[in-house]
Amino acid sequence: MILATLVCVGIAPLGAVGTLFSPLVFDDRGNLLNPLAWIGFFLMITFWIVCLVGPLVAWIFWRRQREPLAWSAMSAPLIWGLLLAIVLQFIPG
Repeated sequence: MILATLVCVGIAPLGAVGTLFSPLVFDDRGNLLNPLAWIGFFLMITFWIVCLVGPLVAWIFWRRQREPLAWSAMSAPLIWGLLLAIVLQFIPG
């Protein structure tokens, strides 16, 4: 659990840098009307937040003796990042 927390907190700065570059998904003509571009934009903006909130919620569940929920919350940043990578593949640019 400690190692997973360190990984999530460690990739949060990468998510913050991604947030700075998130408006670039709208560079290609027509992406402003593309729903996948908006989904990718939302995922990029919130990735660093999920990287910080996921471990916090996981530790709260861990202290309350709910280990399965704790591991589910800890896996949220990884699933969020996977969704982000999948969505960004389909945005033309």
